[in-house]
Amino acid sequence: MKQSQLFLTTLRETPADADVVSHQLMLRAGLIRQFTAGVYTFLPLGLRVLSKIEAIVREEMDAAGAQEVLLPAVQTEDIWDQSGRSEDYGPDMFRLRDRHDRRMVLAPTHEELITQLVRNEVRSYRQLPVTLYQIQTKFRDEPRPRGGLLRMREFRMKDAYSFDLDEAGLDRSYQAMFDAYCRIFDRIGIAYRAVDADPGAIGGEGGTHEFMVLSDAGEDTIAGCTGCSYAANVEKAAGQALAKADGAAVPPRERMATPGVRTIEDLVQMLGVKASQIIKVIVYLADGQPVAVCLRGDHEVNEVKLKNVLGARHVEVAPADAVERLCGRPVGFVGPDVNLPVWFDRDVWSVADGVAASAEPGYHDVHVLPGRDFEVGRTADLRMVADGDRCQHCGSPLRFFRGIEVAHVFKLGTKYSSVFRATYLDERGQERVIQMGCYGLGTSRVIAAIVEQCHDEHGIVWPMSVAPYRVHIVPVSVRDEQQMQVAKSLYHRLRAAGVDVLLDDRDERPGVKFKDADLIGLPVRITVGNKVAEGAVEVKLRRTGDVQVLPVEQAFETVLGLVHR
Repeated sequence: MKQSQLFLTTLRETPADADVVSHQLMLRAGLIRQFTAGVYTFLPLGLRVLSKIEAIVREEMDAAGAQEVLLPAVQTEDIWDQSGRSEDYGPDMFRLRDRHDRRMVLAPTHEELITQLVRNEVRSYRQLPVTLYQIQTKFRDEPRPRGGLLRMREFRMKDAYSFDLDEAGLDRSYQAMFDAYCRIFDRIGIAYRAVDADPGAIGGEGGTHEFMVLSDAGEDTIAGCTGCSYAANVEKAAGQALAKADGAAVPPRERMATPGVRTIEDLVQMLGVKASQIIKVIVYLADGQPVAVCLRGDHEVNEVKLKNVLGARHVEVAPADAVERLCGRPVGFVGPDVNLPVWFDRDVWSVADGVAASAEPGYHDVHVLPGRDFEVGRTADLRMVADGDRCQHCGSPLRFFRGIEVAHVFKLGTKYSSVFRATYLDERGQERVIQMGCYGLGTSRVIAAIVEQCHDEHGIVWPMSVAPYRVHIVPVSVRDEQQMQVAKSLYHRLRAAGVDVLLDDRDERPGVKFKDADLIGLPVRITVGNKVAEGAVEVKLRRTGDVQVLPVEQAFETVLGLVHR
């Protein structure tokens, strides 16, 4: 492509509303333009990157035995009612009515529709297993779109669905997709980590992993073990249970006046205790029903774990007026003896000589010992892991890092197939429910994740595998006949050899050309300048900055080797 003909405008200034590096650089390098919040136009350079990512995804899906289909983006809402997910998605799902007043949605994902399709097509065990995938535009009405392509309302995604005879078959399909994702991200050339995760609104009965691209711009926090391969999203992460405290020497419980105390910090200051000695109770509403959670003062409730333990669709901290109405006490004075259903975090047992709100408002009890001074009933791991907690597998410390979720794989089991009666007849003619898995990969989000990892102070540094063009030929002066002759010759020869090449044939100052070249970030740059009079050109690698001055023919062979290795 000749740059004079390329639909490209680069920006010198960073757009004020771009809050992360990838968003800034993709706007400045002319990859995307915003239409409205969370909705973007892909310009030629951006679309070329997206197409290359999707080509890698297709190759690996096909190699893993998956078959490509294309499902409707517009769906009737009744199938979402049937699965129960219309309520789960709530306002995040775009909803509309057609001219016949039928309720319709713009699909954020396709579990319902693909299950219906397979139910209608599959009859016999001989037709299974099968894995179907598509690459399509999805829609989610995000309340707070951010980071350019990191969180969008209209985005590109590859979603695949496996259908198996039994759980063993599902395990094989899941592993095949997991391995395919590893190959995809290895080929793209970015640092990632597969971590244990919560299934969220997708649901399912088995394991689930997120693929995280390591980046400080990520919205997700990952707990990773320093001694083994264990890693999990903090929504899912669990450490070792803390040891039960020895309460043999704890004095009898005493009551102390604590007027005006409402927070853990207030208690720490007034009583001179540690937050880890305090036993706090937080009142939640789970699908509208009250439940109390009792845990240590230095720990935080993991609401995803709580929701899963309760089997609830939605949990929220009860407002202050509801707490007073339900408990007869203000917030800050609710203790483990509260007259509500109570769940205890398992690490409450680690407290000895503790502090807890007493039955009398305005007072706290000191020298409190769980099991002696209050009964510890239903118990589960209900807290967020903390940096430094011990790994449940090897005992090494857990450390936190940030990541961008770019893919998620799920074992759905029979969550959807049972609802939609997707069954098959086995060898004996008995009806069996199909086992399902689903596997999503955000192809447009991957672009942002790549740029977050692959950039420097000058611009983007594209991996060779997905660069919009692999080679950038920059003649210093288009008015120099010899420079342009050599530049054009290299351009045509590289194109004939199957190399994606961009020729900067613009009549611009060298400084403008070099700044644009660094901003766009193509992997290899050939500068055709004054040394062409000696039969030489300059070959520069964008990633390392290494420069070689080579004879023209040797430069051609060297570049071929770089892009094809």
